[in-house]
Amino acid sequence: MKTATSKSRGGRRPGAGRPATGKDPVRAIRLSDEFLEKVDGWTAQQTDRPGRSEAIRRLVELGLKVRPPAKPGRKTASKLRARELAAKTIEGMIDRSAPPEERAQRKRRLTKGPSEFREDRIDLPKPKH
Repeated sequence: MKTATSKSRGGRRPGAGRPATGKDPVRAIRLSDEFLEKVDGWTAQQTDRPGRSEAIRRLVELGLKVRPPAKPGRKTASKLRARELAAKTIEGMIDRSAPPEERAQRKRRLTKGPSEFREDRIDLPKPKH
């Protein structure tokens, strides 16, 4: 007669299951069908045709490298305040007896600065030559 061998309960036998495909843990996210279509469209434009997971990783890396637009905060508020103060100061310097068009022209010249220095100003866009 055969004797029953006892089985250990609650454990996996060594080597069971699918072998690991990578060292990083799997992360699950929900993506809409429309979003996946956009990802697949981007993948089709790539020369090496990465898989969907690799394409999503690349797109996330690209997104992390992009500098977000500046939020209106202290810097923007201080710039606006500086502009207001400059405008008030210039208004006080301009001759009040001059016609309004002349005053506006003088104000523009003062805010732009001399033509010799316009190329050195970092707050203005570079002129196209």
